[in-house]
Amino acid sequence: MNKEAIFLLIRGGHIIDPSQGIDQVGDLLIAEGKIMQIGGTVIPGEAKNLDASGLVVCPGFIDLHCHLREPGFEEKETIATGTKAAAIGGFATVCCMANTEPPLDTPTAVAWVKQKASKDSLVAVLPIGCITKGRKGKELTDMGELAEAGVVAFSDDGNPVASSQLMRCAMDYSRDLGLSIIDHCEDKALSDNGIINEGQISTELGLKGIPAAAEEAMVARDLTLAKRTRARLHIAHVSTKGSVELIRRAKRDGISATSEVTPHHLTLTEERITGKASNEPFDPNAKVNPPLRTKEDVQALIKGLKDGVIDAIATDHAPHTLADKNCGLELAAFGISGFETAFGCLMSLVHQGAISLAQLISKLTCEPAKVIGRNGELGTLKAG
Repeated sequence: MNKEAIFLLIRGGHIIDPSQGIDQVGDLLIAEGKIMQIGGTVIPGEAKNLDASGLVVCPGFIDLHCHLREPGFEEKETIATGTKAAAIGGFATVCCMANTEPPLDTPTAVAWVKQKASKDSLVAVLPIGCITKGRKGKELTDMGELAEAGVVAFSDDGNPVASSQLMRCAMDYSRDLGLSIIDHCEDKALSDNGIINEGQISTELGLKGIPAAAEEAMVARDLTLAKRTRARLHIAHVSTKGSVELIRRAKRDGISATSEVTPHHLTLTEERITGKASNEPFDPNAKVNPPLRTKEDVQALIKGLKDGVIDAIATDHAPHTLADKNCGLELAAFGISGFETAFGCLMSLVHQGAISLAQLISKLTCEPAKVIGRNGELGTLKAG
């Protein structure tokens, strides 16, 4: 907002705020950087006007799952460049994963990211702390100290917590702290250094596959642990039909579980690797973990998103250098950038009639806010 304008009136936009059940064409008044009212008739004469006719006005998006790469991997991304991309993509808040170097497994590391973000970030950056020291799956971090340092959840994302006993203890602690475990569900013994989805295409191409069971086995284990511990479990980057059904049953049974899906798992299939769905066979940009799955899996993910089994959409924004990707499919790093392309990709689902625009915005705003316990504070156009 122009510093000379105390008031900004956004006129005639399609205002969508699922947190308040608002879906209407109207005006939104901002006073000194804060929302003052939606609609209403008292408009200050000195208000600066912004014509939003034909445009959507909604809360800033919240990304529950991104990799800003700093500290340690600044050649891939920095907090400054990543949050600039996030802002361009409509994200006002991003939750950054702990797989940096050093990892976010101490209050000092968390404080460094918060301080760096306060200087360099264009959006709010909320750090996620490690579950285990060094993300090695051997010993729990001091989760209480990390919570005091300001983490909004715990995750070893990129690595699973292989030990069931250790994960059970982590859930006990996170429950008492009132924070979620964001769960990278992968049985490494089953994924076994695979490259793409295990199935007909991996067989045809002679590439080692990652079976759906590698995800589903860990989803089943951790939903069972969540039931026993009554912890808040959030399943990251759901990619298979089987995982959707496991989460559906868990919610039906009253287990405190939420989940997310990425734009690429909603809009791309394993065929992207072959070149059938792109101009580049063996496209390393389509190498992600979990891998792109089948059309049947994508349909199940969309259905789960629509009926509330899947709570949120998260980008899993994971940028790499060209050298990391342009080295052959087998050697290429897993990961895809998502901040700037997420909304455009997701709007294809709206245009196809798969979900409504209001549902899409809900999955990017108020629903992610609930996962990190910030509902009513983030992801809303509420006055103030």
